[in-house]
Amino acid sequence: MLILATDFGLAGPYMGQMHAVLALNAPSVPRIDLFADLPVFDPYRASYLLPAYCRTPFPADSVFLCVVDPGVGTDRKAVIVRTAQGWFVGPDNGLFAQIVRRAKTVEAWEILWRPETLSASFHGRDLFAPVAAALARGERPAAEPTAGCLYAAPLPPTELDRPHWPDDLAEIVYLDHYGNAITGLRPSVLAADAVLSCRDHRVRAATTFGTVPPQSGFWYVNSNGLIEIALNGGSVATHWHGRIGDHVSV
Repeated sequence: MLILATDFGLAGPYMGQMHAVLALNAPSVPRIDLFADLPVFDPYRASYLLPAYCRTPFPADSVFLCVVDPGVGTDRKAVIVRTAQGWFVGPDNGLFAQIVRRAKTVEAWEILWRPETLSASFHGRDLFAPVAAALARGERPAAEPTAGCLYAAPLPPTELDRPHWPDDLAEIVYLDHYGNAITGLRPSVLAADAVLSCRDHRVRAATTFGTVPPQSGFWYVNSNGLIEIALNGGSVATHWHGRIGDHVSV
């Protein structure tokens, strides 16, 4: 599979152009839109979502095309990362920091290949999408430009980490369609009786929505293994004015 995770949004031409490049270059490979609404211009918070959401149900050799790239067109590197979860293609701006940090085995390369035409502002379409399609076709990174191989240079994976970023982030990193607030916290860092505070609202743990009264707030371990703050039948975003970047205290 080719899985897209970007901050491009579904309105406008950008996702359509990405899909067009993938369809032209890897027509037989299924394409999945996982995220088109990662935190905008924010690889820091997006990095805490990728390890959780790029696991189940995707097969192990999937190719994840991940683009949150406020530094597009600057001297930031274009990279390929390989872990047991699959292949990751995108910018070296911290977006893959948590992927690299949590992987048991990891390899990384700087993408040296360039297309004949490379816009300054849309590397997702012009650079990352063709590389992701090539990986999906079975091409592999190679240090020399040869047929059937991507021209890339090995890169120490530690260069992709951001050691000053925490292992778990006590902030809202994503608000879903229902207004539920996903944090960058994993359940291993919380006690079962922990009380979380967000936007001056204090919440305790529950198993799921129907176990608390209507409009009551609670926290729980969501289906992808992150701590989420929610209201039963309500919206943290609307009713509490929750926003990405809001601090969550324990």
